[in-house]
Order: sequence, then C-alpha cells, then structure tokens
Amino acid sequence: MAHARTPLIAGNWKMNGLVGDGRGRAEDLAARMKGLDNPPFEMLLCPPATLIAGIGAAIQGSGILLGGQDCHFHGGGAHTGDISAGMLADLGCSHVIVGHSERRADHGEGNDLVRAKAAAAIEAGLIAIICVGETAAERKNGETLKIIGKQLTDSLPKNSTAKNTIIAYEPVWAIGTGLTPTVDDVKEVHAYLRSRLRRRLKADGVAMRLLYGGSVKGSNAAELMAVDNVNGALVGGASLTAADFWPIVETCL
Repeated sequence: MAHARTPLIAGNWKMNGLVGDGRGRAEDLAARMKGLDNPPFEMLLCPPATLIAGIGAAIQGSGILLGGQDCHFHGGGAHTGDISAGMLADLGCSHVIVGHSERRADHGEGNDLVRAKAAAAIEAGLIAIICVGETAAERKNGETLKIIGKQLTDSLPKNSTAKNTIIAYEPVWAIGTGLTPTVDDVKEVHAYLRSRLRRRLKADGVAMRLLYGGSVKGSNAAELMAVDNVNGALVGGASLTAADFWPIVETCL
C-alpha cells in the first residue's frame, strides 16, 4: 500500500525580487490559494532574506508556508552577513533550504557543512530541505547514484525524521538550463533515494517527502509529479511569476 505524502510545491526565488514586485507576486498567489477549498498540497515560498518579513505579511491567512534559502550552523555570534535558523523561525519561517547546488558550488559548501546546517535548522524547529544532485560531468561518467548516495548519507543529520526533513533531488545540469532528465531517470533516482532512506530511517524513510527540482515548468510538471516517489517540486525560475508558478501548483489539484 502506497504511503500518503502531502505534495509540497516550493518556490525558490534565489537572488531575485525587490519589495514591490515580491509583495505583488506573493499577494497574487495568496489570493489564488484563498480561492481553494482544503487544497491537497502545501505551497512554500522561499524569498531572499530581505523580503521574508514582507512576504510573510502578504501571505498571512492564505495557508502558504514561508521559508529561507540558507542558514548558518550556529545559533548566533560573530558571523557577519549570515542568518541563523532561529532568526528565520522568528520571522515566521517553517522551512529552510540547505545544500542547494548553488551554495555548494558558489560557496564551497560540502556535505559536512550541509549536515550541520540541517541539524541547526531542525533544532530551531524548522523543516530542513536538503538538496542533492549530480553535475553534468558526473552524470556523463555514470556516477549519478554514487554521488547523490554519498550526498544523502553525509548530509542527513542524526535528528532527521519525516516530519522535520525533506530531500530535494536537483540535477545540477538541469537547474536553470531548460533541460530535464527523462521520466525514467527521475524515477530511478527517486527510487534509489527512497531505498536509502528506508534502509537508514525505517518508517521515517518511507514517509519522508522527496521533491524534484531542475527546470520544472507548467509544461512538464504534471509528468514529473506523476513519477513514483516524487512528492512535489522545488521550483526556481518558474516561481518568479504567479502566472508561471500556478500551473505547476495546479498539477496537485
């Protein structure tokens, strides 16, 4: 019998948006969500840190969840420019993304650091969305499962459960490129992640949600969301306008 997992459609706005356009986008989505009666999915918005408070106000009462794009592994201290998980929670966030490939590449973040950030997020009461994914070169060399398996094993903290952790598979070569793996490729990777999680976390591994990310858009979302063990999407570019994001959301209705 298949385990019931509530789909999550998450928008990662990355380093995009100013106060005006960000609030307008959030208000549009909030109005659409308020028009739904008991939606069978969750929606999450992860704006830049500068917009979190304003977006939180704009989506209040809509059921839309709020998240951060990263957090420090310490709860406070001399870490100029960083933001702690506790600060995100204080702003009303329920989730935070850690280990995104752009953080891994641009800031040299390895699995150990990602694990420490995820643990800190969970300790602060947030749900950690841990990202894994292979590069084009790794995929070409047939190392996809090896790479994401190690990332999963080394990035997952000891305090992870199905309630406080979500795994997002984002093939690096598909992010922002318009390229996507085949349905069979996604199915293979998500089945592999599920088997690893089940072996390590038992029932929690069965219940934990797995998201797919990487050039998700309205034209391919339904096909991707129908794949076994795909329990939602982590959406980048297509989350930057309500008109592009909403068709992805509608695949869960």
